[in-house]
Amino acid sequence: MGIQRVKSKWAKTNALLQSDTLSGHIPETIQWSREGLQTMLDECGMLYVKPDQGTFGGGVIRIEKVDEDHYTYQLGTKLRTFPAFVQMADRLERELGSRPYLIQKGIELLKYNGRRFDIRVMVQKNLRDRWETTGIIGRLGHPLKVVTNYHSGGKPMTFETLMGSHLSPKAVKSYNNWLRTLGVSVASQLQTVYPRIKEIGIDIAVDTDFNPWILEVNTMPDPYLFRKLPDKKVYLKVSKYCKAYGRFRKKKRSSPRKT
Repeated sequence: MGIQRVKSKWAKTNALLQSDTLSGHIPETIQWSREGLQTMLDECGMLYVKPDQGTFGGGVIRIEKVDEDHYTYQLGTKLRTFPAFVQMADRLERELGSRPYLIQKGIELLKYNGRRFDIRVMVQKNLRDRWETTGIIGRLGHPLKVVTNYHSGGKPMTFETLMGSHLSPKAVKSYNNWLRTLGVSVASQLQTVYPRIKEIGIDIAVDTDFNPWILEVNTMPDPYLFRKLPDKKVYLKVSKYCKAYGRFRKKKRSSPRKT
């Protein structure tokens, strides 16, 4: 049987919320509604609205309530400002259309040279069919965009470089090990609901108090991102496991037609 893929962010979030241990690392997330947007915006001040299905950070919108007379939202590089919630929500609803969206509490990310970054944690089934965290890489966000994805202009960087601007080398190593353990826990929990998954990519936000937050989980993560690391052994292991569980199946060559 093939590798199981789960497109719905809402479905994956609910699967992880079943774990008491992991639920504390998931930002408050609800399905889109105008009423929910206003309630969460009043409570949190900053939110992300994202499509329930989608990749590469496409369609993600950052919304802020600056004060009662000042609301903003940003999609891509375009920042819009509104004098009231009603006007902002009206424009946003036209932007979203009929696609299902989620609202997620915004996390104030750590920064490197003034730019936000997050962490991608790659977890795979190894050659013994056990979950193993095989790669951790940082993604430095484009200075003009709200997402950090490589395909949206983010810059892949080593975890040690990004976190090393905030923590000692010993603390960075300890945090790396902790994320590896967290990654296996996320994969194991997700597998209880989706038993045929073989790989996941976890997007982790680290806030200014160094708390890790699980932003979302991708069941078809990009393995090629790890080619950007200077340590080539990481990608070699990622690739080896991908091949073992069938991610890189070779396409059958069609037989030449007889004439």
